[in-house]
Amino acid sequence: MDIQHPSAPPHAESGVGGIVHENVRHHSRFTVIGNHLAQHRELSGLAIGLAVYIQSLPAGARADIRTLTARFPEGSTRIAAALRELETHGYLRRERLRTPDGKVRTRTVSCNRPGAVDRAAPAVRTPVREKKPKPLAVPHPERAPGPGLLRAATDVLATLHRADARLALSARDAERLAPGVAAWLERGLTPSAVRHALTRDLPDRPIHRPAALLAHRLTVQLPVWDRPFQPPAAAPPALHPLHNCDVCDRAYRGPEPDRCPGCRAHAADPGRAALPRT
Repeated sequence: MDIQHPSAPPHAESGVGGIVHENVRHHSRFTVIGNHLAQHRELSGLAIGLAVYIQSLPAGARADIRTLTARFPEGSTRIAAALRELETHGYLRRERLRTPDGKVRTRTVSCNRPGAVDRAAPAVRTPVREKKPKPLAVPHPERAPGPGLLRAATDVLATLHRADARLALSARDAERLAPGVAAWLERGLTPSAVRHALTRDLPDRPIHRPAALLAHRLTVQLPVWDRPFQPPAAAPPALHPLHNCDVCDRAYRGPEPDRCPGCRAHAADPGRAALPRT
């Protein structure tokens, strides 16, 4: 006869409307799960289920988002959010390790009891040199923006979190992004129009680098100049060189040496008085 699990409370077996446990002792292929996980009040059901599944996996098995998405019907967004829950409460952590061939790999560590570390087998970590973040590439105004334009650009960035809390920026990021916003304002857009362009159609997922997302939008969505059409200016009239008239020796401008306009007019109309020579 099988023995019931000793941790089940006796009164639960005799309840009329409550849970009745029919427990059978496992002798193989089982995983011990603490009630602190199974009855966690702050974890979602998906997070608890993933924690149980990950703790049941053998060492070396893959537990990344892509593998878990292929295993369960929930999408990658929900699974990623559940894994972050487990990381927040200490049931999961991810360590970056360097392999002997110099490559960097991510190791997932499952903790069946957060806060209790086995001192006999300390975790060995290889330090990994963190890469410096790439500078934000943002457009710049065609001319140096004045203090008023930069102040307006900074005000736009400082209020983006009101539309979406994920767009909260540090003072340093706002300073680096301000020239990009100034380039938009310089093209005639209002601050509210720039704010709308930067906060609309945001991705339905956590935004870990809001400054990089905003820099990308400021660059790829930079509007054209809103300038009125101006026809090209007419070319100035040609300035002919000075010549002396062959008849009256008066100076005049013309393409070639010849008679001045007055002498040409007199030749065409002999009755017209010629201009007196000076």
